[in-house]
Amino acid sequence: MSNIGLYDSYSVKYLTVLRKLKTQNLTGTLPAEFANLTFLKEIDLTRNYINGTLPTNFAKLPLTILTLWGNHINGSIPREIGDIATLEELVLKDNLLGGPLPQNLGSLTRLRRLILSGNNFTGPIPEEFSKLINLTEFTIDGSTLSGKIPDMIGNWTEIDRLDMQGTSMSGPIPSTISKLINLVQLRISDLTGSDMTFPDLQNMKKLETLVLRNCLITDRIPGYIGDLPALKYLDLSFNNLSGPIPGSLQNFTKRKKIISILTSNVTYHLEVTLCILVNRNLVSSRSSTESNSIEWCVKKDLPCPTSPQYHSLYINCGGSKITAEGNDYEMDLTAGGPSYFYVSPQERWAYSSTGSFMDNPTANYLANNSFSLNMTGYAEYYETARLAPNSLKYYGLCLLKGSYKVLLHFAEIMYSDDETYSSLGRRIFDVSIQGKEVLKDFNIKEVAKGVGIGITMEYDDIIVNGSTLEIHLYWRGKGTTVIPDKGVYGPLISAITITPNFDVSTGPTGLSAGAIVGIVAASFVLLVLILVLLRMKGCLGGKDLENKELRALELQTGYFTLRQIKAATNNFDPANKIGEGGFGPVYKGVMSDGAVIAVKQLSSKSKQGNREFVNEIGMISALQHPHLVKLYGCCIEGKQLLLIYEYMENNCLARALFGREEQLLNLDWPTRKKICVGIARGLAYLHEESRLKIVHRDIKATNVLLDKDLNAKISDFGLAKLDEEENTHISTRIAGTIGYMAPEYALRGYLTDKADVYSFGIVALEIVSGKSNTNYRPKEDLVYLLDWALVLKQNGNLMELVDPKLGSNFNKIEVTVMINVALMCTNVSPAVRPAMSSVVSMLEGRTVPEMSSVPNPDASNEQIKLKGMMIELQKSLETDTSEGQIQIVPTDGPYTASSASADSAGDLYPYTASSASAGDLYPLNWDSKVLENRYIR
Repeated sequence: MSNIGLYDSYSVKYLTVLRKLKTQNLTGTLPAEFANLTFLKEIDLTRNYINGTLPTNFAKLPLTILTLWGNHINGSIPREIGDIATLEELVLKDNLLGGPLPQNLGSLTRLRRLILSGNNFTGPIPEEFSKLINLTEFTIDGSTLSGKIPDMIGNWTEIDRLDMQGTSMSGPIPSTISKLINLVQLRISDLTGSDMTFPDLQNMKKLETLVLRNCLITDRIPGYIGDLPALKYLDLSFNNLSGPIPGSLQNFTKRKKIISILTSNVTYHLEVTLCILVNRNLVSSRSSTESNSIEWCVKKDLPCPTSPQYHSLYINCGGSKITAEGNDYEMDLTAGGPSYFYVSPQERWAYSSTGSFMDNPTANYLANNSFSLNMTGYAEYYETARLAPNSLKYYGLCLLKGSYKVLLHFAEIMYSDDETYSSLGRRIFDVSIQGKEVLKDFNIKEVAKGVGIGITMEYDDIIVNGSTLEIHLYWRGKGTTVIPDKGVYGPLISAITITPNFDVSTGPTGLSAGAIVGIVAASFVLLVLILVLLRMKGCLGGKDLENKELRALELQTGYFTLRQIKAATNNFDPANKIGEGGFGPVYKGVMSDGAVIAVKQLSSKSKQGNREFVNEIGMISALQHPHLVKLYGCCIEGKQLLLIYEYMENNCLARALFGREEQLLNLDWPTRKKICVGIARGLAYLHEESRLKIVHRDIKATNVLLDKDLNAKISDFGLAKLDEEENTHISTRIAGTIGYMAPEYALRGYLTDKADVYSFGIVALEIVSGKSNTNYRPKEDLVYLLDWALVLKQNGNLMELVDPKLGSNFNKIEVTVMINVALMCTNVSPAVRPAMSSVVSMLEGRTVPEMSSVPNPDASNEQIKLKGMMIELQKSLETDTSEGQIQIVPTDGPYTASSASADSAGDLYPYTASSASAGDLYPLNWDSKVLENRYIR
């Protein structure tokens, strides 16, 4: 900026307006010397490459307009800007500003335009902004502002544009919005918090654009919407709307050429039967069980109208038909539009696009290599792309059931790679596959480390259970929107590759998961028999058959030598011991390359541990998920049986919540919610998303590990079982932990994934309360934390359950949701308990807990039997040992009790196949008939 040459020239002393330096790609910082131009009223340096911070001495100027959008300015807004009493326009969008909004901006009573979108501001909107009664435009899209949308916006009665898309603010939209009768454009999206009703907008006669996308609206569309005289654009997508479309909206596209976007993820009872109507997108908006008279593409999940027949798909998004790497990529050249649905000629795939580019409704939905970038990667399909302002869904249609590999190809081709304002664009969006988020706040340029660079994101085990595979790209209002031009933002994708993970000649459904496991088990038995015969013939030369069996598992996991493990743990130095369980001790180790590991060592006294050792390797080696602990490998030498895991810096959830005082972690409410959601996501993967459905059987706080960032990971798969739908009754001895076991499993051996759901509900209550379900007894007549929660629910005092350590620093709505979800999960009837995917949705605020599923505190026969059993078992464990904690060590025979020191119990680290904390019982061999005779009369 030093080359501007303003500072020494007498001719500019009386300069009042600085506008001619817009879009000049000026570099450098804002010169503090501007403050010497004491007559300067307007600064407009839009679309340059200016960096640095805002000078505080701008407050000396009599500015009416300060416009700096489309630059590289960082830092925070100096509070001194709030002292420029003459300021009427402050336009700072699409920079890198952050921090809280200065409260004293509220003193700028002349302010008409406050444009702050595309930055990184945090904290709430200050209440002092209520004084900005002359505001006509306020935009804050894409910042991480938090807190509720304040009631005080009702004071902005002159405002004609209000944009609050993609923030971290929570609803509901305040009722005071009804006072803003001068609004022409209203955009609010992606709110968190609780459900809300439709806001009262009936007096907004000037309203032309209305976007209330993903705002947790659970209501009918009010009849007056279609009668708003100026309305031209309507987006109510991704809410939970119900009921019929009002008659006022049925014909408004024909009458006024108004764009109506009523997209998927909403449920309507529609009187229309077609997928593609003029300016309407009704794809996947109706129940899949409705009459066959409606079109297939209106039905939920887009069921195949014929028989599924395809097993692969190649799309050159936004481009012509090409051949790449031996595969023919189909062309995708339709122009698209604000509310558009397209089906390929062979009905092999389709896409749905919604949204209109802000301030540029004629912008293109197809992207080309705008700057003749020197592309890397396979250049041909990276030269073009399809983009959308808000939501872009691709559907693979009529696919055979099975597991698929999905490759998503991206390249940023709409920004330059030089030091001009064109290179400052930030494209940020989310990606989901089959409803599961796989990319959050994805920035192509950042991941690829530049523009014009092709990258591929690979997803190996995508399951198609119906006939449709859905890929959803979604813009939450983040990033820039006007660089290099208006309408160059939103999700963008270059190509899609879908290939099967199964033998196409035999098909993916020839064998059930149970049959596959049966074959594997039979093969394993055959291998053991061969080993036995070889040993009997003296060919193996070993005496330890069991270790030979275990060695057969080396092919499924990484193998470590005993020398490596001894070096890492300093020969199992007691100083490196981090836990002790029924399986044996756990040690921290450091490998020669600096990698930190956790080593689980099978105790020579544990015979049950041998079986769990085999089970754990077999289960966890086939499972990979961010919320499951990672198994690096094993070591089998001589009598040593070792499992090697990733090391978790913050130990386990039980220790963090209710361990010894020096072990406790200060877990605030957002962290607790994150942990709870992480556990739920891990279980959803085990139950619904992995190829083999797994029941963990021992979900509890000691089996949830916390990494350095306090992300939750489920551990201990020694008791895990394959979930075979046709075989839900376990005839072997019941295994698990008292206080976490579902009634139907504890009493009758009836095992499904709903047993894990019950255990999760108990853990969720522990997370909210900070108290152990088994060790906390608020009253003598209440055995467990769950009992207390049910009583508090009945009395309407749920907040008494919240951990006092949180004080008042928690979101009451989120806490209430988590408790209600926990109580739903612990319903005595497994059929009523929700699936874990539904639990994730409820905890994340995307759906509302069904209160009829929350159990009544009045005990059922099943609950009475279970409670009686628990009391009986706990009495049998009473001891007068000074060390005070009992461990139940698993054996081949009946369980036995042995005391353990409080110290060792407190240090329990759950990298154990049988974490033997107080109350752990497995195997359990009680007689439910005896219990029923004793407690049910």
